[in-house]
Amino acid sequence: MEELFHLPSEAIERWQVLVPRFEYLVDDLTAEREEVLRARPGPPLVRMAWLLLRSGRSEKLATLLEGWRPLLAEVLASPEGHEHLRAIVHYLLRVGVEAAHAPLRHVLNSVAGEQRAEELMKTMGDALIEQGHAKGLAEGLAEGVAKGRTEGLAEGRAEGVLRILAARGIAVDETARKLILSCTDLNTLDQWLDRALSATSLSDLMMNG
Repeated sequence: MEELFHLPSEAIERWQVLVPRFEYLVDDLTAEREEVLRARPGPPLVRMAWLLLRSGRSEKLATLLEGWRPLLAEVLASPEGHEHLRAIVHYLLRVGVEAAHAPLRHVLNSVAGEQRAEELMKTMGDALIEQGHAKGLAEGLAEGVAKGRTEGLAEGRAEGVLRILAARGIAVDETARKLILSCTDLNTLDQWLDRALSATSLSDLMMNG
């Protein structure tokens, strides 16, 4: 930041104290042991967030959850603890390995009680399933729109070919008509359109090459 300011050489010491200086702090969570993160000062949710960022996607998550039990209990006991615990479960179900789901339910049973644990797991699981369905529907709709647009273009070009042939007095039998109308390849239809403009017979249109 300091290099962006060109200070006058006279009384430079006076100007230097006015130049903004910035520092940044890098907290490498992966370099810290889990017990150190759990023992850090700060609200339970913040300490829990450090653990989630460090190990939430780990293949070892299932074995780590047991050590998180006391901190999860602190989160639940804090103000708005139920909502905070819900957010934690939602995150773990989204990013965690599937093998950790059963251990997570076991830990939640001891922290929040079996009924509440089942409610949390079921509510979050249902939400993820619905999200997956919604994504699938959106992708299906987009694919359908794209397919419908392509089919519409093909149909319009096929009809254009037939109109040009009719205008030029070229007879089209039923077999050729069905072939043209059933074609969905836009490149082929464009080629037929170009040929139809100068064709003197149906064979000119259908010739290879």
